Amino acid sequence: MQAIRESHLCSSVFICGSLLFLSVSAQAAVTVKDAWVRGTVPAQKITGAFATLTSTEDAKLIAVKTPAAKTVEIHRSDMRGGVMRMEAVDAVPLPAGKPVKLEEGGFHVMLIGVARPIQAGTKVPLEFVVEDAKGRRTTIETEAPVRPLGQ
Repeated sequence: MQAIRESHLCSSVFICGSLLFLSVSAQAAVTVKDAWVRGTVPAQKITGAFATLTSTEDAKLIAVKTPAAKTVEIHRSDMRGGVMRMEAVDAVPLPAGKPVKLEEGGFHVMLIGVARPIQAGTKVPLEFVVEDAKGRRTTIETEAPVRPLGQ
């Protein structure tokens, strides 16, 4: 009887410990959809990248990386005093369950210092770095198709 109780106790401790580990290690799952990069022409050194991000928990996009540019910045465009302005931001909020579009006229990604023309029909590797409410970071990798300039 004692052996059964000890076995049951060990099983209970293992299950509780496993559940605690799962709850501690769980973090926001983020999906990236419809990612794309605008193509460039020779001598053009700046272009944009766009996508839709959805997180299962409140989180924020804190960086985007790519080998296609020397610098990558997250920007926000908005109308102020009748003038469209664009500025770099430190992060983009990702409210739980709500798709956030990185698009022209709002939040978007700027690829600065493009080494060579980015041609339509190719793909650009992008890494989206997301931070959850507890400060844990996740990187989501994708290959973004390049659309022709003007689209």
